[in-house]
Amino acid sequence: MKKYLTLLLALLFLQMSLSAMAAQAIPKAAAAKDMAENTFMREAIMEAMAGIHAGHGGPFGSVIEKNGQIVGRGHNMVLINNDPTAHGEVTAIRSAGKTLGSYDLSGCVLYTTGEPCHMCLCAALWANIDLVYFGCTIEDNGLIGFRDDVFDNLFGGRDQLQNYLLSLDREACLKLFEEYNSMERIIY
Repeated sequence: MKKYLTLLLALLFLQMSLSAMAAQAIPKAAAAKDMAENTFMREAIMEAMAGIHAGHGGPFGSVIEKNGQIVGRGHNMVLINNDPTAHGEVTAIRSAGKTLGSYDLSGCVLYTTGEPCHMCLCAALWANIDLVYFGCTIEDNGLIGFRDDVFDNLFGGRDQLQNYLLSLDREACLKLFEEYNSMERIIY
């Protein structure tokens, strides 16, 4: 009986410790999310937070909206899937395609915490997504260790897409990037 009581107390202590650690992470997550003015960008930030705290990959969360409803969501899963194409935008596009039962996402809008890399940008165009709202810029992505700017320069920038790519809630997403930057993480 004494063994079981000791084990029970140890488990209780472990649970309390884990709860305390989670509670410390929540205010930071809430701060970034609460700063976002747009409802869909808030959801994208929460997707990113879930991914970084689970160790799935970088702070890139995305949601896809159609007619005011979220039809797809995803976050960066490069590390957890060992898949360099599992960016937040791509996972959200895959999710929306399944939800809608179609590869054609016409009428949809993508909200993402970081300006899409060229792979994700092309995926959005191939999926016929109408518009892309992003939080942090390509330059901001570089500040946390990502090399999107190298590919941007290689492919000639994005001047022709000014009406397709629109900035939204950058400050809230910078707060998310700040939290990610303070974490122990793998740079890839």
